[in-house]
Order: sequence, then structure tokens, then C-alpha cells
Amino acid sequence: MAPTDGAEPHDHGTPYADAVAENASHNLLRLNVPGHSADRAAAPELMDFFGADVLKKDISPLLTGIDMGANNAYDRSLALAAGAWGARRTWFLTNGASEANRIGALVFGALGRAEQPVLVQRSAHSSFIDGIILAGLTPAFVQPVLDDCYGIAHGVSPAELERALSETPDPKGVYVVTPSYFGAVADVESLAEIAHSAGVPLMVDEAWGAHFGFHPKLPANSLSLGADLVVSSTHKLGGSLTQSAMLHLGDGPFAGVLEPLVERAFMLTMSTSASAILLASLDIARNSLQNGRERIGASIDAAERIRQQIRHGGRFAIVSDSWDETEAIAADPLRISVDVRSAGLNGHAVRDELIRAGGIYTEISTDACIVAFLGPGFEPDGERFIAALNRLDPSGRLAYADTLALALPRTGELRVRPRDAWFAPAIAVAAADAIGRVSADSLAAYPPGIPNVLPGEIISEEVVDFLRKVAASPGGYVRGASDPAVDTIRVVDDSA
Repeated sequence: MAPTDGAEPHDHGTPYADAVAENASHNLLRLNVPGHSADRAAAPELMDFFGADVLKKDISPLLTGIDMGANNAYDRSLALAAGAWGARRTWFLTNGASEANRIGALVFGALGRAEQPVLVQRSAHSSFIDGIILAGLTPAFVQPVLDDCYGIAHGVSPAELERALSETPDPKGVYVVTPSYFGAVADVESLAEIAHSAGVPLMVDEAWGAHFGFHPKLPANSLSLGADLVVSSTHKLGGSLTQSAMLHLGDGPFAGVLEPLVERAFMLTMSTSASAILLASLDIARNSLQNGRERIGASIDAAERIRQQIRHGGRFAIVSDSWDETEAIAADPLRISVDVRSAGLNGHAVRDELIRAGGIYTEISTDACIVAFLGPGFEPDGERFIAALNRLDPSGRLAYADTLALALPRTGELRVRPRDAWFAPAIAVAAADAIGRVSADSLAAYPPGIPNVLPGEIISEEVVDFLRKVAASPGGYVRGASDPAVDTIRVVDDSA
């Protein structure tokens, strides 16, 4: 089933959200969980903060007609979501897209033999790295395209995937990420064809593309391009509440094998007390995307007007304007990536200052740029944003400081399976003493956020030097480090 582009209205409504609201409308005596009982006497502070309506809709699971029994509202909502995204089957998640990534890793772990590698984009989200540990996977890595000018990672190119597959013996799956945080869209159709030709399924972390396919000016979603398993962080740009997400199964050549494995992995990772409020928000967000062509189009036009004003102002540049087909086949039109370095400004400091002085929140920054997101249907005050940018003076802490000249270090040899290294006895040693030893942690310098060392990999002098320089730079940050300056690094205790 093909995903909708919003051309025609959809009258299926929101069965789960409606059922929750209908339940809340009754005068109920709630002698069950949750313990607030939707009663002011039981939870006065909670009632004052959230209001009675929210508490009444915060219902327990396993209610006939809502999520139990034949043709219940929850199952109908899942079917509608699968139809909307063009999936064979969809799962609602209340532990975010991180849960979807861990499910995918567990599924890969159940395929083939334990020793077979899974080919993973090196800039994978940390939750998939967590999944590698949980599932006991042996990863092999494929490198994304790197933008050396701005210090950011894009997607995997078809040529790089072909090369990596040719050098990876007997893989059992491929995992890639697209779009990137900055909105760069990879050639998923070609990636799927290459993976399928190699006899393996393709999982796509499309966390930042939940809105794809719902308007003609948006890129197609990965399911329609042949992906087998797709992560959708629906709360990011799909309109649902924070921590709600979906996982979609494509109707491709591996669907019959993958479906029961996904269901089993879902049972291991799901909450047995899933929030009805989060689930209802997924139902509502799907309906809004399906029926929101005009609203989505207005947001796309608003984003383009802001980009045009920035271009015409001459002080700042739009980062995505510089991308070529080796970096992205398209750019998400709902993202506004601004090069502030061109005005002599530091991106991290600009983001902080916009929040402090203007009450303006942007999504991400690097030394060189900031990225603003527009949710589908949102038309922001672009003049306020641009005026705030133009007021910034490139002096003091706002002045640009160059750390992008640091070349990414080569990753070390994988000496121990990530799972074994993660759970092994570990000790923190001085950074210099960690050289040549097996890392117990995953360390990733931002920007660009690519894991520089994973559990089980040998720590090199090159990596230690890089991490410490990034940590000492303005706005530099090393995720997973045992201390901010990377003075110490946790390694496997080989004396244990």
C-alpha cells in the first residue's frame, strides 16, 4: 500500500483517541491504576498541573473495546497507521524511536548465525549501539558521507554500501540512517536494491522523517522506496507527544521472516503499562498528517520564505544550499540550516544566546551552524527569528572559534564483541594509559557525533588526541565520556 500525499481527505478518524475520550466522558469510579484515580482528592497537585481532562484520559490498559476484544479501537488505529505509511504492519511505541532501534537490533540478532556481522552506518544513533550490545551483535561499519566544511555527517552513498558489502563476509543485514539531523536525504531506493541483491534486509532509521510522503514537496518515505524495517520517531516531526514513536514493516521480500521476529522483540521491549495519552497522540498525529496537506504546504512555504530572507540578507548562508548529489539526493524542506560562521559567529554560542536573549529555541548547533525545525502545520514568526540573528555581534563568546580543522581519527580494531566489552569488569585509567587497550564505553565527539570508539574496540593514540581536543574546544562535547575533559577513559580490566 502506497503512503498518502495528503491529496484526498481521509475519513477514518482517530478510533483509539476517540475511544479514550469516550471513556473519560463517563462518571467513573476508578478503583484501579493509575493511582491518581482522576480524582482531585487523590492527586490535587497533579490535577492542578495537568487538568482534569488529562487525568481522565490517563487510563489503564486492557479495556474491552479500547485495546481488547475483536475489532478494538487500538487495533484499528494500528491498521490505519500501517495504511498511512504504506506498511505491511505498524507497531506503536511509547519508549521512543530508541525502542524501535533496539527492536531492530534484536531482530538482526535472531537472523542467521550469531557470528554473522550486521553492516551498520557508523553514525548510528546511540540507541542502535545500545541494541548491538543487548543483542550481542558483531557489527561491521559503513561510513556516511562527511561534510568537511561544516563538520556534519550525511547518509550512506550507494557506492559506499556496495564497497562495504563486498568487504564484509556473509552479512545478515544492513542498518542506515536517513534523513540526517541536518535534513540530508540518502538514496534509499538504491540502498535497498543493493542490500536485497546481497540477500539481506535493509533497516532505515528514518527517525527524522516521520512526515515524509505526506505532501508532494516532501521526500518519499523509506517504505515506499523498498526499505524492510523503518524507524519513525513520530514525535519529532510527525506531531505526536514526546516519547511516542512507530516502527513500520515493509511488504518486501523479507517481510515473512521479519514480522514474527519483530513481534517477539516488541514483546521484550514494550511497556506493559503503555501510556494511553502517548498512544492517542500517535493516532491523532497520523490523522493530522493524512489530512494536513494544506497545513504542511503552508509550513514548507514558510520555511522557504525564511531561507530566502536569510539568503537575500547576505550575512548568513543556508547550509543545505551547498550540498551536491554525493551528499544528499534531497533536503528536508522543513529544516532551516543556517551557516552563522559566515557572519563570524560560533554556532553553539548563537544557539545559547537565542534562547537566553530571545526565547528562541533551535534544534541543534555545531561550531559553524544552527538548524531550526518547523513541525508540519507550524508557521513561525520568521521576522522574529531573523531579527534575533541579525542582532548578534561576532565578539566575545559569540565569536567563531575554529575546531572543524580536526580530521576524524581512524577507528580502532574491534577486538571484543561490544556486548562482552560492555559487561566486562572495567576500570577508569588516565587517557594516555588507555591507548592500546579495549574500550568499555561508546565515545562520540560532537560535532559530528559519529562514534569514535565503541565497546570492544582498541583505543588509539589518534582517537585519544582527537577526543581531548574536541572536549577542550568551545562547545565541544564527548558523549559517553567518564569525565567532560576526557582526562580518563574506561577500559576493560584485563586483570580481572
